[in-house]
Amino acid sequence: MIEFKKPTASLSEVHESVDTTQRKGGIRKFLAFLGPAYLVSVGYMDPGNWATDIAGGSQFGYALIWVLLMSNLMALLLQSLSARLGIVRGRDLAQASRETYSRPVNLALYILAEVAIAACDLAEVLGMAIGLQLLFGIPLIWGVCITVFDTFLLLFLINYGIRKMEAFILGLISVIGLAFLAQMIFAKPELSEIATGFVPYIPSDAALYIAIGIIGATVMPHNLYLHSSLVQTRKIGRSLPELKKSIRYNIIDSTIALNLAFFVNAAILILAASTFYKHGMYEVSEIQDAHKFLEPLLGTSLAPTLFAIALIAAGQSSTITGTLAGQIVMEGYLNLRIAPWIRRLLTRIIAIMPALFTIIYFGEEYTGRLLILSQVILSLQLGFAVIPLIHFVSDKTTMKEFVIKNYVRVLAWIAASIIVILNAKLVIEQIGEWLTTSQNPIIIWLTAVPVAILAFLLLLYITFRPFFYRKPSTQRQIPHMDISAVETSMPKPYKKIALAIDFGKMDAEVISHAIAQGGKDAEYLIIHILESAGAHMMQNEISDLEERSDMKNLENYSISLSEKGFNVRAKLGFGNPKKAIPLIVNEFDADLLVLGAHGHKAWKDFIFGTTVDSVRHKVKIPVLIVRSES
Repeated sequence: MIEFKKPTASLSEVHESVDTTQRKGGIRKFLAFLGPAYLVSVGYMDPGNWATDIAGGSQFGYALIWVLLMSNLMALLLQSLSARLGIVRGRDLAQASRETYSRPVNLALYILAEVAIAACDLAEVLGMAIGLQLLFGIPLIWGVCITVFDTFLLLFLINYGIRKMEAFILGLISVIGLAFLAQMIFAKPELSEIATGFVPYIPSDAALYIAIGIIGATVMPHNLYLHSSLVQTRKIGRSLPELKKSIRYNIIDSTIALNLAFFVNAAILILAASTFYKHGMYEVSEIQDAHKFLEPLLGTSLAPTLFAIALIAAGQSSTITGTLAGQIVMEGYLNLRIAPWIRRLLTRIIAIMPALFTIIYFGEEYTGRLLILSQVILSLQLGFAVIPLIHFVSDKTTMKEFVIKNYVRVLAWIAASIIVILNAKLVIEQIGEWLTTSQNPIIIWLTAVPVAILAFLLLLYITFRPFFYRKPSTQRQIPHMDISAVETSMPKPYKKIALAIDFGKMDAEVISHAIAQGGKDAEYLIIHILESAGAHMMQNEISDLEERSDMKNLENYSISLSEKGFNVRAKLGFGNPKKAIPLIVNEFDADLLVLGAHGHKAWKDFIFGTTVDSVRHKVKIPVLIVRSES
């Protein structure tokens, strides 16, 4: 058995909610693993992909199909590494980064990840709005506003479990695939001409810009965070054979799902090439124009209708997975949870603002350019997710027998190098163009140039850090301490001692100080408060994965100390710690309360609250406040 100490569960609402250990083998066990890659694959066929594929096909014919194939192979490799990280270490990419890098570096990586998610959400907003406009004639600006309301679809679906959500997504993918299969039949492209597109060739700088957009739209950074978390929705055995089988099944899952996504992207590009490029319509980059010209060029009114339906399905499915990625990134990097509907609403509002600005100020005809720009932004973020991922799965200390083989490592670094070099070329050329064409270049020197330099330095740091720092600092999570190391030899006069813990790095010191005050003659009550949104609303009536996990860990603490001869009980509270802790302490009739101090100051007090100060004013017994010695 291989055991890895696990942090707070990623996507705790559905963590290990699909039990694969009950399936003994064969097709049923294999089917239990299928699903996560399909949720990931929708990001590879979202409206942003449509914009880059249509632009590439209409401007350069079949010439950029090889970029799609290369991107798909890169995506398959990187997604398999992401799944391996989640299965073996039980961490998503954001959690692994938080345990490895310093706070400033993690904050920078978090901001970049959020920019990528916002860019992706922008594409989903525009795609959904354009689909509604094409199908129902709704003005684009109204459609953008309507997309605010689909923020609650994820909250509805996740209540029915991850398998129901996967089935819903698979249904939307089927709609997209069947729609483009029908349009390919209508278009009747020449297979010999398509074959020429698999020869690597970049016709011009404009083609490079589109190619980078295709890479960003295909190898999406937020999908790496997403996949490393979604594989943890499966409860798996921790033996060597079981872990190997889980990795193998997830690679098969990824291969099927991402090849389906490749078919959709290739179909869009081939459709654009065989209709627009073939008829000399080289400037069709707007989705609306593509929809308008399909009927006269293909000779059927069904083609544009299928196109619009598929677009809505793509936007809606991508919205769901983008929401999940945002939750994973925030909780993983910052260890901060907020209500899912607030998180989703904030992300959607951020995405709506540039969409509304573009439509109002420039007009609807510029939305296609905005979609392509959003995908280029995604590509620019890729290195900051890909490089840490490669380092994590190459680390023998944490991956043990499951560290990636040397040839896989070489292929991964080749993929990362391609991404970084193409992006660096684009950034240098773009800044150079701004400097030569701007009427006030000093603004570029004071804004774009410093940002590019800082991003380059950050990229260098995360690339070369493991070669100089072999022992990453680890922020261990539930339960991170060794009970046997607690000091137990100092008897004290207190008879009923309450101690509050938060499953963090202070737990060992809080417990050690508490039993030092009472010894084995005292009675102890270990308290933990569940602070989730559900706990605030339902109090002790809540019964979810987080509640069960916290209660189990409290019982483990209690059992460990009881076996050492201490009289210990555990109590799980719910809601606001400032109110719940004093109620439990007074009910226990404690004569001493021990709390851990987190060292928050100034603005952190405003954000996180001052639990210690509030609690000590509401109890009438001594309060021992323990601070970390580190």
